[in-house]
Amino acid sequence: MNKVTELIDKLALEHSLTVDEYKTLIELRTPETSEYLKQKAVEARQNVYGNKVFIRGLIEISNICKNDCFYCGIRKSNGLCDRYRISANEIVECCKEGYDLGFRTFVLQGGEDAHFSDDILCGIIRKIKTECSGCAVTLSLGERSKESYQRLFDAGADRYLLRHETATESHYQKLHPDNLSFANRMECLQNLKEIGYQVGCGFMVGSPFQTVDDLARDLKFIEDFSPDMCGIGPFIPHKDTPFADYPAGSAELTCFLLSVIRLIKPNILLPATTALGSINADGRENGIKSGANVIMPNLSPNTVRKKYMLYNNKLSDGDESAQNLINLKQKMLNIGYEIVTDRGDIIK
Repeated sequence: MNKVTELIDKLALEHSLTVDEYKTLIELRTPETSEYLKQKAVEARQNVYGNKVFIRGLIEISNICKNDCFYCGIRKSNGLCDRYRISANEIVECCKEGYDLGFRTFVLQGGEDAHFSDDILCGIIRKIKTECSGCAVTLSLGERSKESYQRLFDAGADRYLLRHETATESHYQKLHPDNLSFANRMECLQNLKEIGYQVGCGFMVGSPFQTVDDLARDLKFIEDFSPDMCGIGPFIPHKDTPFADYPAGSAELTCFLLSVIRLIKPNILLPATTALGSINADGRENGIKSGANVIMPNLSPNTVRKKYMLYNNKLSDGDESAQNLINLKQKMLNIGYEIVTDRGDIIK
């Protein structure tokens, strides 16, 4: 038994490694140890969720953003971005369409757009909850005050996704302008957890300046923070950003890390992300086969889907479209999994 296999067995048993051990796991991986890790991850997920895959209807409500993150295609400084914002009524109509298709969780995602005040969002959340009985509402709308998060929670929001992006402060500063701080991002995550949300964090795999040490710290952060959800995907550059010429991250390493995260927290809700599907034709299936158990098809109006372009060649139609659910269900059946009509809450 080699060192990596020993570490995989230890992680499967104890759900914890040191930062140095996570680093060793990544650096010394081979196709054989990756396959062993994948088997352990699938077994861990199977023990909690069986072969169920949960679907979330993703509605990208606005590509207007006050921030200037260096990696993001909808950053404030991108003058070539075709901006849009969908109305409260359109958002609710998207949810109603999704509900009829079998979705029981809706994810409202967008840039940090000042138009979506607490009052407006609370009204939207209440309407969705009224029109779509028994559904869950997930928000992914960036950094807000604790008071704002509390109001949205009180209005009925169930979950909040806020990627931490990196657990290394010096790396965070290389990805963001000076007005965004690592400390505030971490405070927001803690606030969300204290309020009572099901909380999701996450990071890009292969982002500019990222080291194996950074990835090891990301894994340790996930272990310590113990999120309910974790979204990771390969970094993909956008042509109109400062990082346009940086190489994309690796789908192979992303899937490896999905398996590691599954062993860190066997009951975590783990998406096979759009970025994984965008960089590799079989990316989503490979993510599920590596331990993921969530897919988020796009429910946004057709007129805006291609405008929410966070990175080059982002999928928004075809199998990524919520309306193509029959095909997606068949693809999951082909690899031994079943898409279920369920809120898909974390099993504690």
